[in-house]
Amino acid sequence: MKTHQEIDRRSLALARAIVAIIDADPGRLGLRKAREICARWMQTSPGPAVAEWQRILATDWEAVRAALLREDDEGQRLRQSNPFCGILTPQERWELYRKFDRESQAA
Repeated sequence: MKTHQEIDRRSLALARAIVAIIDADPGRLGLRKAREICARWMQTSPGPAVAEWQRILATDWEAVRAALLREDDEGQRLRQSNPFCGILTPQERWELYRKFDRESQAA
């Protein structure tokens, strides 16, 4: 079973991969997709976490990026409900999972 610390490290690695994809895209399509997902969540399942992400996503990419990459408890909390699903392909996501599994087994 994964510890909370391992899950948080993996979540940050996923966020870094998402940021790299969005950084490389001048059109910021991943950011647009996250905004659409968040708006849909607000309609179907509104809640404090969704509202918080909606406020964050209303800012510029640099502020959103900083929120995703925070390495403190606040960043961990935000990543638990982030609307950036679908930015990584399933293959990319599973490769990161496998990498973390290999690292935890080697430790």
